[in-house]
Amino acid sequence: MGKTKKNPLSQPSGPPTLQPSPPYAYFLGGTLVLEGVARETTPPAPFRWLNARWRCPAVHYRAIRPWLKEQNIRNTIPRWRDLSLRLNDNRTPHPYQTEALDAWLAGDRWGSVILPTGAGKTFLALQAIAATPVSTLVVVPTLDLLHQWYALLENAFRLPIGVWYGQEKKLEPLTVTTYPSAYAQAETLGDQFKLIIFDEIHHLPAPSWHEIALMCAAPYRLGLTATYPERMKEEKVEVSSFRLPPSSLLEELVGPVLYEKRIDDLAGEQLAEYRTVRLRVELTSAERAVYDTALGAYLGYVREARLRESHGAGWWYELTRRSAQDQQARRAKVAELKLKEIVHQAEGKLAALDELLREHRDRQMLIFTAHNRFAYQIARRHLIPAITHQTVAAERKAILDGFRAGVYRAIVTSKVLNEGVDVPEAKIAVVLGGSASAREYIQRLGRVLRKRGNTQAILYEVIARKTVDEGIAQRRR
Repeated sequence: MGKTKKNPLSQPSGPPTLQPSPPYAYFLGGTLVLEGVARETTPPAPFRWLNARWRCPAVHYRAIRPWLKEQNIRNTIPRWRDLSLRLNDNRTPHPYQTEALDAWLAGDRWGSVILPTGAGKTFLALQAIAATPVSTLVVVPTLDLLHQWYALLENAFRLPIGVWYGQEKKLEPLTVTTYPSAYAQAETLGDQFKLIIFDEIHHLPAPSWHEIALMCAAPYRLGLTATYPERMKEEKVEVSSFRLPPSSLLEELVGPVLYEKRIDDLAGEQLAEYRTVRLRVELTSAERAVYDTALGAYLGYVREARLRESHGAGWWYELTRRSAQDQQARRAKVAELKLKEIVHQAEGKLAALDELLREHRDRQMLIFTAHNRFAYQIARRHLIPAITHQTVAAERKAILDGFRAGVYRAIVTSKVLNEGVDVPEAKIAVVLGGSASAREYIQRLGRVLRKRGNTQAILYEVIARKTVDEGIAQRRR
């Protein structure tokens, strides 16, 4: 029998009924967007109704993922993938590294670890990647660290490693980038990686850079540092029309501190034993006269303007602000810079360094100054290499290689070697000047704490007596 043909006249008349498409969630420019979810619906708290859609920052993906599943909302957010990784590193982890990894895994792979410089934070990160074989982005503060991480990842996993920064943009399942590049491309990279590792995470709260974490959907995050920042003030931070809950910014964006070891916890075992020595020097009569005059002008304005009474802890910032438009404040600011210049470049500090170089002529030394000008002065005086922000990459590598090989017995620097550089082993550090930051002090101490036999490390602080130098040194301790 032939097929019965349908009578077109018997079909329903009028346009076909359109069925609404099922709701789904997608990533867009650092946010998570719900499509097909009516305004009358009440999604979880992070969502806000903006531009006719429910939206929230991508950082909340980890929290809203269960809700999407409960509501049968199709999840098209992730573009990451699972990997097959094998860690090619035969080193045995120290017990504290195993404890730190276990704490991070138990914390649902969401939080930070604090370990001193030289305690193996990078090796811990390699273990975390091996234990979490998914698309991973490593964010670092400097190009030096980017290249170091690239080599470490390539050697550890023997896979193509991506790099993403100004001169080179190549994405791979394992990719290294810098904080500035990650911020610039967060809208693009935010759904590509399931794990983000923030090396030197104390940089993340900087203006704009915290938006890297805010605009990425990665549900797994690991922060690494030797100097975790103090808890931020309990105030709401507004970013891209969203208001973060009142809490520590790092804890909100990366998770809580899950494990911590300080220098003294590991000294003598995984880190070298160390001692700190303070050497006080006198200003010359000429330096003292100029210093006292500058100090009088500086403090005279501060007292006359009653800055401490009117602005509390923020008085110095108010002085700096006023100096841009008020002549008296500008004179006070110039006086402040003058007195600090005298303190940071005192003749007595040069004499003390001369003596230390003679005393430790057979040991390698790192010399830290407050400013490049003093670093170059010391370099000329003692014919030793200087590394500053002006030193090009090839020259910096040659200097560090020479230091490692024993060609140079000392290096002088301002702040470049505080962090982010794999400094060859040295056991003597001399601090001739710097800020009042405890972070800077810990970073500089960490430069000489890599364990080598039973050799003791020594950190010398050279301080100008009866000057602001004493207060600066005390605060950074």
